[in-house]
Amino acid sequence: MRPSTSEIVHQTAYRFARPVVLHPHRLMLRPRDGHELSVLDFQLTCSPAADITWSQDVFGNLCAVASFHQTAETLVIESRLRVASRAQAWPVFPITPAAQTYPFAYDDDEAADLGRLRLPNPDPDVARWAHGFVARPGTDTLSLLKDLNAGVLGAAVYRVRDEEGVQSAGETLRLASGSCRDLAALFIEAVRQLGLGARAVSGYMFDADQVERQADTTHAWAEVYLPGAGWITFDPTHNSIGSAGLIPLAVGRSNAQIMPVAGSYAGVASDALGMDVSVRITPVR
Repeated sequence: MRPSTSEIVHQTAYRFARPVVLHPHRLMLRPRDGHELSVLDFQLTCSPAADITWSQDVFGNLCAVASFHQTAETLVIESRLRVASRAQAWPVFPITPAAQTYPFAYDDDEAADLGRLRLPNPDPDVARWAHGFVARPGTDTLSLLKDLNAGVLGAAVYRVRDEEGVQSAGETLRLASGSCRDLAALFIEAVRQLGLGARAVSGYMFDADQVERQADTTHAWAEVYLPGAGWITFDPTHNSIGSAGLIPLAVGRSNAQIMPVAGSYAGVASDALGMDVSVRITPVR
């Protein structure tokens, strides 16, 4: 399969009413390499200039910490990268036969390693909603997850939400709306209510075959662990399955752990005038 190559420019700009002291910022902007995605080039810059150190977190994400040494009225963080994607549009998932019907049991090692990725929050409304997709014992596992993925948009419509943070799964059900990160969080929580391991993913969405593009943006989706197949991608915002058209930056137990840019400053709330985020993804022919 011939990989599709894309160039991505992601810029986050903060504006302040006066020069402020910038605390260290954690940046999760370098995509995760894997069998479906290769990072060909990556550059990260900050203005004002910062000392940048790199580490890997418990999930294996590459994390940069930018430390600043001067006050500033503006902060601009920009990443430029080129990636090659080999994700298939119609993937086949080699799920272990014992896990092809629901319910099934993870083996002891898998159960231990998944840990809190299987642990749901106590919410009877979400539990009732999730179990409503189980037609009967012995139902096909992948079909169940596809139905649940499609069912998110039946329960909550997508809306742009500029507020920081993520709604709880129960809030999204009650409000019947949410951003991509809220819809992903609802799906993840529902999957955990069924006893399966799920995790949050942050990244970008793109269409390598689209020449004229509208404004791109960051995106959030989910992955579910099934024995044999491993982590399978589910995007409830678009009712899609598989990694085609998605570029993952980081994975975590929740979206709060994997924000692309996270940091603070010394000052009062009124010092912050605003934040602008721009993402541009260009197919390389």
